Amino acid sequence: MQRMGMVIGILPKHIDQYKALHAAVWPQVLARLREANVRNYTIFLREPENLLFGYWEYHGTDFAADMAQIAADPETQRWWTFCAPCQLPLASRAPGEHWAPMENVFHMD
Repeated sequence: MQRMGMVIGILPKHIDQYKALHAAVWPQVLARLREANVRNYTIFLREPENLLFGYWEYHGTDFAADMAQIAADPETQRWWTFCAPCQLPLASRAPGEHWAPMENVFHMD
């Protein structure tokens, strides 16, 4: 299992909309994440900095293939059309990234 953290900005005017979307995530989107070996997915909001911190645990063996399956899913792509306008990717992210991954520097069980 691999713990993964990521960060992205959120536009203040879309915070309520983003919260409402995530209060009722579409079942098909959740199923696709589970099929891609994603578990314990959590998103935290930090205001007033307007940052979203995402955390999940990856239980698979081919992360790139599993993420490609998520990205190819039509229902997930439709979900992203609602979420993406709320988000503000960090300027420091690498090319091709939307959420910026974070380095795990400490863990305590």
